[in-house]
Amino acid sequence: MFPLPPSRFSIRRKPSAFFFLAAALLLALPARAPAAFEFAPPEPAPRSFLDRNGVLPAQDGGKLRLTADLGAVRIFSLAPGEAPVVRYSVHIETNVQEPQAQQILSRYSLKAESTPDGVRIEGSLPSRNRRDPNAAQFWVRFDVFVPRNFSVEVLTGGGDIETQDIGGMARLVTGGGSIRCGQLAASGKFSSSGKPAAYLETQGGHISAGDVAGELVASTGGGHIQAGEISGNATLHSGGGHIRAARIGGQADLSTGGGNITVGQAGGAVSVRTDGGQIDFGEARGSVQARTGGGGIRVASASGPLRIETSGGSICLTRIAGSVSASTSNGAITAFINPDAASAGGAVQLAGDSLLSSRSGDLLVYLPRNLAANIEAVVANGGADSIQADPSLPLTLLSGGPAGSPLRATASLNGGGALLRLRTGAGNIRLQYLDSDIALRQALLREQAQRIEERMREVRREMAARMSDFQQ
Repeated sequence: MFPLPPSRFSIRRKPSAFFFLAAALLLALPARAPAAFEFAPPEPAPRSFLDRNGVLPAQDGGKLRLTADLGAVRIFSLAPGEAPVVRYSVHIETNVQEPQAQQILSRYSLKAESTPDGVRIEGSLPSRNRRDPNAAQFWVRFDVFVPRNFSVEVLTGGGDIETQDIGGMARLVTGGGSIRCGQLAASGKFSSSGKPAAYLETQGGHISAGDVAGELVASTGGGHIQAGEISGNATLHSGGGHIRAARIGGQADLSTGGGNITVGQAGGAVSVRTDGGQIDFGEARGSVQARTGGGGIRVASASGPLRIETSGGSICLTRIAGSVSASTSNGAITAFINPDAASAGGAVQLAGDSLLSSRSGDLLVYLPRNLAANIEAVVANGGADSIQADPSLPLTLLSGGPAGSPLRATASLNGGGALLRLRTGAGNIRLQYLDSDIALRQALLREQAQRIEERMREVRREMAARMSDFQQ
């Protein structure tokens, strides 16, 4: 007899005496642990593999060009004193079993040759029907040893790229993996070549690089970007991850779709944008433009002009030497204004007109006693005590009334100078002298320095651990 289909088991029948006896016996049996009914997943089928390797002559200062439609790539540096060659090994695996496996693996196309300026390696999979669910699958890894001052160009359609220190320039592109590097352009011979010392691009993985002796361009569709000290310009873009850099010597253009941005030191003009993260700067020696859609902004020290904006966080500026325009939709602003150069009369001046504005938060502003400036403070919806100042600061209230009415005050300090405008919709404004709360400023500076150092320490720990694993 053929077994009945499952739906046929729904026919109702009167229980027999045998049914009740069987049920009673089952209930009398000792209970078994649920784990007894769990089934271990089947062991993955073993893969077949093929290794191909070779050695090509090279000259120190040459270039490796490696192109593959699929494969992880690891670049190693030859030991000091080794003859300048390029040594490569390609490991190819497939899920196809013998006897067909070796025939399929042997169809992997690998070309390796010396060129006038270095070495070229190209790898490509055998053609297959990608729509066929039973088509062969492949896993590929390249291990390449190059002279220490070689430049490296890698393009893979999918896979991680890892490198030890590279003495020359680096161009590393993957269609779907992470990129992890040691020092790049470490020889320092390419900082004035007109091209980026390092170009790193992935469609969706993380990017991690050590120090870069020159310009760095890095882009990822959604991972984090972190780097050590970049001596040149930096262009770092992420679709949604964090961006961290210990130092950027030149100009910087940093943007992310939703992560935090942290820079220990920036030597040139900086443009920073995140759609929803926090922005932290240690020292900014050039101009800074920073915008976030929903986080706070903290700058420990800024020598050049500042233009910063957040849609939903607080702003803390612990040393402003240039002009500033800072605004937040829903947060407080704390600013310590302290211009650098003093004029002949001993007074210091803002580099230009400045603005601190919050839609609903408080403004706490610290000024040097020798600042020559004009001040205008406005609270759109406040009371008589919404604007407060140090008793020795010559502040004049020009308007005011019952709670909820606009309040405006002005001051001319040390003969006047550039205009400092303070605006809040529903908060308070407080003006103090720098020497009135030195402890607060020092505490904020320490806190910011510790925050940045901790994040940079995390980067260094991760890089050190990765390089240790890589060398093993």
